[in-house]
Amino acid sequence: MSDFLTRAEYQNIAEHLTLPTEAFINGEFVAARSGKRMETVNPATGNIIAEIAACGVEDVDYAVQCARAAFERGDWSQKHPTERKEILHKFCELMRANMVELAVLESYDSGKPVSECLTVDLPETIHSFEWHAEIADKRYDSLAPTGLDAVGLIVREAIGVVACVLPWNFPLMMAGWKMGPALAEGNSVVVKPASVTALSTLRIAELASEAGIPDGVVNVLPGPGGIAGEALGLHPDVDVVSFTGSTVVGRKFLQYSSQSNLKKIVLELGGKSPFVVLDDVKDYSKVVENAAAASFWNMGQNCTGNSRLIIPRSRKDEFVELFLQEIEQNWSTGDPFEPTHNLGSMVSKGHFETVMSYIEQGTKEGGKILTGGEPLAIGSGLFIPPTVFESVVKDATIAKEEIFGPVTAIMPVDSDEEALALANDTEYGLQATLFTDSVKKAHQYGRALKAGTVSVNCFCEGDATTPFGGYKMSGFGGRDNGIQAHDQYTETKTLWIDLN
Repeated sequence: MSDFLTRAEYQNIAEHLTLPTEAFINGEFVAARSGKRMETVNPATGNIIAEIAACGVEDVDYAVQCARAAFERGDWSQKHPTERKEILHKFCELMRANMVELAVLESYDSGKPVSECLTVDLPETIHSFEWHAEIADKRYDSLAPTGLDAVGLIVREAIGVVACVLPWNFPLMMAGWKMGPALAEGNSVVVKPASVTALSTLRIAELASEAGIPDGVVNVLPGPGGIAGEALGLHPDVDVVSFTGSTVVGRKFLQYSSQSNLKKIVLELGGKSPFVVLDDVKDYSKVVENAAAASFWNMGQNCTGNSRLIIPRSRKDEFVELFLQEIEQNWSTGDPFEPTHNLGSMVSKGHFETVMSYIEQGTKEGGKILTGGEPLAIGSGLFIPPTVFESVVKDATIAKEEIFGPVTAIMPVDSDEEALALANDTEYGLQATLFTDSVKKAHQYGRALKAGTVSVNCFCEGDATTPFGGYKMSGFGGRDNGIQAHDQYTETKTLWIDLN
């Protein structure tokens, strides 16, 4: 999709949206049982968009009860896989028909550029649901190699109630990654969107119902993570929690599982991803384009953000010159409704302050800022431009900790071996980018990098067909995307039939 409306037209759409402000449970919008509400704010302007339901433990209990009843009722879990597929495709058609509305809603609530929502977030969300829908009637169970006196069937069954706990940086896309395979397998879902970006997830729940997904199968609970998220983690009738977010919170879900029913926990957590350029790379034009995308896409609010640019020392000056040119020419920051801007605002005031504190810490520890570093005075918004550091030592805070903002550090090295060691010198292992002109090194160094996804000669997270998750403290228990994502939402059963 390349044709955009004007900024004024997007603003007009936003002002006339019918906002979903209640929880969606058992096929209808309902207020939180406590009556509590919370504000959702447009971070690009500081204006309050709406007050939405702030769900608590009682709402979690009710949603899980409805999800379980729907699962046991069987009008989704026992439906023929082809019928589930067809309904999910209808759901995708409705999202496509409402794409502009959904993109404006996502941008309005999160500060993401509307152009990015239209060209990346919405198309990838729809594709994710479609791809997983197609898997529904194309996976085969298996037969054990028994003798003639028995049949050993190995079958997969939907696990039951799946809690999908979403991050705020990609609200719709992460909904597709988690809800897609869970629904395709016949499960019921209780979705907990981030408290600051709940509106688009509530809207697609309404579209799911319109598509024909039965009541109780899709439920969405806006509310504080410390209350609603914890209640889902501890709930004895939730079978799986799939969580994307910080490592700190991910640890808590493992604790909740051990304290309750030993539910499955699938975690996609933080990262400190390296961008490694080996010394055989001749042309840096593609390198700097990808380095900018890796560093600043989604305002750097990305778990795979490459905030460590590891470059041969002999080519550092050349890289810096080209990199700064790339930022100046192609990475403008401003009003998210203006289609020419490809960077918007930070998601919230609290997060804005966190990112700015990292920039301050980086300078205190000896880092030199080459560009950026100061917030942009654009209305009451929370805008931080692309910020590039050099002279950053490997033990500096900004070289170790996940910043989750448009901040990156150029870290020169003297050999490919030093580059590899520095890249792997982290407690995280979600993604790594590798540039090389050698097919041999692509394989060797790609295997040697300790990350769940290694993209070679591009910055990429793979696509719907490839499993996504992390090594070390970047993940636990499973993967999003790919056929493998379906396994974590099913139970494996052996059915042994005696033929004597």
